[in-house]
Amino acid sequence: MKMNERVRERLAYLNGREFRKIRKDEELNLTEEVRDLSLAMKKARVFEITIDREEPVFLGEDDIYGFNRLHKRLPSCNLAPDYVGKWGPAGLSAYYANITIDYAKALKYGLNGLLKMAKDNYDKVDDEGREFFDAFEVCVKACERLVVKYREKAKEMGNNTLYEALKVVPMDGAQDYYQATVVMHFLQYILRLDKHNHMTLGRYDQYMKPYFEASVKNGVTYDEILEITEMFFISMNLDTDIYGGVQQGDNGQSLVLGGCDEDGNDAFNDLSEICLQASEDLKVIDPKINLRVNKNTPLSLYERGTRLTKQGLGFPQYSNDDIVIPGLVKLGYDIKDARNYAVAACWEFIISGCGADYPNIGVMNFPLAVERATKKLESCKDFEEFKALVKEEIEFIANEQMEMYNQGVYMPDPLLSAFVSPCLETGIDIGRGGAKYNNFGIHGTGIANAADAMEAINEKVFIKKEITAKELITALDANFEGHEDLRRKLADCPKMGNNIESVDDKAAYVMKCFADAVNNKPNHRGGVYRAGTGSAMEYLWSASKVGATADGRRAKEAYGSSYSPALTTRLNGPLSAVQSFAKQDLVNLCNGGPFTIEIHDTVFRNEEGEKKVAMLVKSFIDLGGHQIQINAINRDTLLDAQAHPEKYPNLIVRVWGWSGYFNELDIDYQNHVIRRTEFTF
Repeated sequence: MKMNERVRERLAYLNGREFRKIRKDEELNLTEEVRDLSLAMKKARVFEITIDREEPVFLGEDDIYGFNRLHKRLPSCNLAPDYVGKWGPAGLSAYYANITIDYAKALKYGLNGLLKMAKDNYDKVDDEGREFFDAFEVCVKACERLVVKYREKAKEMGNNTLYEALKVVPMDGAQDYYQATVVMHFLQYILRLDKHNHMTLGRYDQYMKPYFEASVKNGVTYDEILEITEMFFISMNLDTDIYGGVQQGDNGQSLVLGGCDEDGNDAFNDLSEICLQASEDLKVIDPKINLRVNKNTPLSLYERGTRLTKQGLGFPQYSNDDIVIPGLVKLGYDIKDARNYAVAACWEFIISGCGADYPNIGVMNFPLAVERATKKLESCKDFEEFKALVKEEIEFIANEQMEMYNQGVYMPDPLLSAFVSPCLETGIDIGRGGAKYNNFGIHGTGIANAADAMEAINEKVFIKKEITAKELITALDANFEGHEDLRRKLADCPKMGNNIESVDDKAAYVMKCFADAVNNKPNHRGGVYRAGTGSAMEYLWSASKVGATADGRRAKEAYGSSYSPALTTRLNGPLSAVQSFAKQDLVNLCNGGPFTIEIHDTVFRNEEGEKKVAMLVKSFIDLGGHQIQINAINRDTLLDAQAHPEKYPNLIVRVWGWSGYFNELDIDYQNHVIRRTEFTF
């Protein structure tokens, strides 16, 4: 299988970016328009107006998907203008993200089938349930009007491929693989019109498998399936400029391959391989590929994944079923649901089809806890007393966050709720907790800096007594100005990432304190809290709030990305780093957050180098690591791209849990990627 000329032309059209100029940039505020409606009907009416003002837009001559955003800005609307909660307006959540909807149900029944389910249950639900169903019907009818517009325009343009498909989907169930991809494209389009920007694609190779098999049975070749897949993947990149999160590219279009079925059997299939091939051929930022693996995964699959990493895309990201599934079960997920986990926009582990978890609601700033404890260091007779202070600070931060987030108020969401089970069966919208799972996740950022600081305090203050507690506090308060010799002593202490038991044990202690403080604590939506090792943008944001720390880090200096060594650590090599981070008790940190490692792109220049990378990933998984992602980068190339961005319009890097175009990132994020350690073998 290989990319054909049709796909090459479409890819060239994408990379030219001229299509971005067609979008209208108009403001529209609907607050007064919907003020007197109920909350559910407000959401439905805003969606209806939003979709009704869209017109058929075809990008290029070979657009077999349509449904492209015409308006750059979505209408603004304060859905609850009079709401003031305990925590102010920020306590009101109107839009949901990081959810993997029930794609299998949507593909099988179409919008008409889902609406029929609502009508069949209309008399069985309460008043709020009926209002939810009425609002969903408004959304469906609005979708149908736009589908008709596109179908007629496709016919007028002679786009028979899409015209024939739109006779069936998305209003009714898909019958083949191409129709199923049209549904997938349409669902992403409408959910984003409804302001859901991080709607992941979930386990694509599983729910699309019946349609793939139906097409193959009807004579469609694997080369043709690859072409459809590549055209679909390209369609997902035509709007990355308007679906940014914290940065451009942070749009949530992650896709999971492999893993196991609900009975625990291996689920990697031919469509999984086609998706890997499509991503390797195209070299674009979406979809962001995730591979589920386990102790029985053959080296050949890691080698296959490494060929994709070689392209410099920052993915695939690997997740270890042997750690994640038991971890999710400990958090209360049914075993069959845990086996069906997907990955959120970045790395958070979420449940396909029936979860409305909020997996990134807060963050535990580990160095902040250590910093606060360090200010009380003079009161400690020994290191055990200092450790107890760190534990107290972690518990305080965790309790403070959980108290705050348990005050949040959640809006109805009639469109999204229809795609999350069992909302249509019960009539309970996700805003009322209608999903099967409603858990909250708290990230954990700066673990290496925290462990390194504790190690330095133990060694220099308590064991060797080279620095007094007062001297250390004075130096930290001064941000090491006038104390450079002391800072060097701290910086020379053992660091996490070199497989040194003493410092790795301190990381284990900190993370256990975090897990004990957070895991399975109840939230106010009938769910629980989950601890994780991710950072997202907090490696900059949280770090900016913390002063100098005892590892030698100066005030406001960035942490490592997610679950990684500190930026300034002198590392012995990639295997030592893997050993440090894989030895931790990660079953209890299953909100997600990958071990992140940068490898110089020259390593990938021959098969021997590729195999070494594959073996490194396999080692991390076999040793008990939960999640890993690799950046294939070249610092010289990145520096040149900063100086001459016009030479590198399509240069891609892994930023945290997502990949983006280097030149579209803010300078702080560019510099962070450049500062990370590049490993060679």
